[in-house]
Amino acid sequence: MDTPRGERLQKLIQTLKEGDKIHLRDAAQSLGVSEMTIRRDLNDNPYSLIVLGGYIVIDPKNNNVNHYFLSEQKSKNIDEKRYIGKLAAQQIEENDTVFFDSGTTLPFIIENIPDELRFTGVCYSLNTFLSLKNKPNCTVILCGGEFKTSSYIFTPVGANNELDFIRPNKAFISAAGVSLEHGVTSFILDEVRMKMQAMSASKQKILIADAYKFDKTKPGRFGTLNQFDKIITDQQPDKSYLDYCYQHDIGVIY
Repeated sequence: MDTPRGERLQKLIQTLKEGDKIHLRDAAQSLGVSEMTIRRDLNDNPYSLIVLGGYIVIDPKNNNVNHYFLSEQKSKNIDEKRYIGKLAAQQIEENDTVFFDSGTTLPFIIENIPDELRFTGVCYSLNTFLSLKNKPNCTVILCGGEFKTSSYIFTPVGANNELDFIRPNKAFISAAGVSLEHGVTSFILDEVRMKMQAMSASKQKILIADAYKFDKTKPGRFGTLNQFDKIITDQQPDKSYLDYCYQHDIGVIY
């Protein structure tokens, strides 16, 4: 463990013995390397450290976290997600009330929101909450309930939750599958209720999806493409999607 990577990991482990997390940016500055270097270190390290909501934490796989969560928290499609995050953050304006869905792209959106911008962020996942909490001028509202260790989201235990009393003017909704035939879908069935409620409550609905998710279908269907006002992705979609969006007056940003 005398390699530069090994030394960096040892320092991170020591830091986490003193606290439960360290922000990725702060870790990069203290170690004198880029954030991407640390992400690469963590991707192949034997010490079970991961990046969650912009923070380095101990991998929660010992708490029965499933394969989907573990794989998605690694450095998969980081460049695409960071690009989408920059585009999406430009949609947020002063004093907006914004619903942020779960998923690994959402922290990249929040990361790109200017610190001086005042807004209210509504969320129901832990990684999104941790990212919003790091914004100095953000009022954070966490929709609570039962905590799901498999996906790091909170699900309502009763008939009501905070979204019953909030009307966001914008909602960023993530999808694991986008299909003209089968609609927009999620890996995680527990997410479906909150996604549908957020879409119903919000004035403007913005779909967030990497290009590779198009023409994919996952188990949890929560809507159709024509329910969205905008789609933000990292590449130009196929002509069939562009034609559909034109016909239904859906903005496409890539």
